[in-house]
Amino acid sequence: MQRRDFLTGAGVAAMLPLAAQAAPSESQPLPAVRWRLASSFPKSLDTIYGASETLAKRVAALTSGRFQIRVFAGGELVPGLQVLDAVGNGTAECGHSAGYYYVGKNLALAFDCAVPFGLTARQQNAWMYAGGGIEALRALYAKYNVVQFPGGNTGTQMGGWFRKPIKSLADLRGLKMRIPGIGGRIMAKLGAVPQTLPGGDIYPALERGAIDAAEWVGPYDDEKLGFHKIARHYYYPGWWEGGPQLSFYVNQASWRALPEQYRQVFEVATAEANQLMLAQYDARNPPALLRLAGQGVQLHAFPKDVMLAARRATFELYEAEAKTNPDFAAIYRPWKAFRDTEFQWFKVAEAAYSNFNYYVK
Repeated sequence: MQRRDFLTGAGVAAMLPLAAQAAPSESQPLPAVRWRLASSFPKSLDTIYGASETLAKRVAALTSGRFQIRVFAGGELVPGLQVLDAVGNGTAECGHSAGYYYVGKNLALAFDCAVPFGLTARQQNAWMYAGGGIEALRALYAKYNVVQFPGGNTGTQMGGWFRKPIKSLADLRGLKMRIPGIGGRIMAKLGAVPQTLPGGDIYPALERGAIDAAEWVGPYDDEKLGFHKIARHYYYPGWWEGGPQLSFYVNQASWRALPEQYRQVFEVATAEANQLMLAQYDARNPPALLRLAGQGVQLHAFPKDVMLAARRATFELYEAEAKTNPDFAAIYRPWKAFRDTEFQWFKVAEAAYSNFNYYVK
C-alpha cells in the first residue's frame, strides 16, 4: 500500500476507534434517543457510580448529543437491588448493577460479578472478552429480557469490617454480616448469618447493631462510608470477590430499537467505563488504606482455617448446584476449565514476579 493511500480513505478508517467510525455523519442525521439508566449505587461512591456517568458522557459526545442517557442513583428511580427487574420490564432502558445481587433468581447470575475463589479482574476480563463469558452470560440474561455488558471492576476486594477479631472459624458462628451473593451462602455454611443490603444502608445497620460485620469494596469506598468509625478490624482478602465485575444492563426491546451506529457507540463506551473503573480503584485504594491505618484501623488476614473451610464449602456448593441447575452447569463447567488454566499461567509469571517484588527484601 502506498503511504499516501494509507493516510486517506480506508487506511484512516482502519486506524480510527470503532466508536469514531460509528459516529453519525451530518449528512445522515440519526434520531434523538433519550434513555434512563437506573444505578444500584449512591452518588457518594464516585468511582463505582461514576461508571454510569462515564458511559453517558461518552455516548453523548460520540453522537453529537443525539443519544442522551440520564443516570439515576440507587433509590431515585428504583431501589438499588431492583435494577435488573426495572430494566427487564422497561421501567428503565438501561441499568448498572452487580449480577450477584440477583442470585435469588438464579445462582448462575453470580458469574457476571464474582464467585468465591474465582477470577481476578484481569482474568475476568479475559474470560468475558476472549473466553466465552459474554456469550454465556448474554444467553442467561436473555431469559430476563436483558442484554449485558461488562461495566467496571474493583479489583480484589477486602474481607470486610468486624467489630471483634476473627481468630478462628468458631468466631463466625452466629455473626451477622452484610455479604451478598454466593459469598453470603458460603458464610452461612461456616455459621455466619448473611444479609444483603445496598451500599447506602450498610452504615446505619452497622451503627445500630443490626449487623456485626460488613464487606463492601475496598479502602477508598469503605473510607467514604465510614465503616472504620464503628468496626475497627479490617480483614483481607475478600475471597468471595477476587475480581468483581459490575455490568450494564439494556432492555432487549430498547436495544433492538437502537440504530446500529448507536449500538456500536454504546458498546465501545461500556468498554471504556469498564477499564476506567479498575484503573481508578488501583490508583485510589493504596493512599486510602494508608489513611485508614493512620486512624488506628487494625489490618488482619483471615485465619487459615477460615480460608480452607470456605474454599472447601465453595466447591461443594458449585458441584451440587451444577447437578440441579442447568443454567449454572452450562456456565460453571467451561468457566472452571478456564479458571484452572488461567491460574496455572498466573502462578508461573504474575505471582512469581509479584511475590518477589512485594516480599523479598
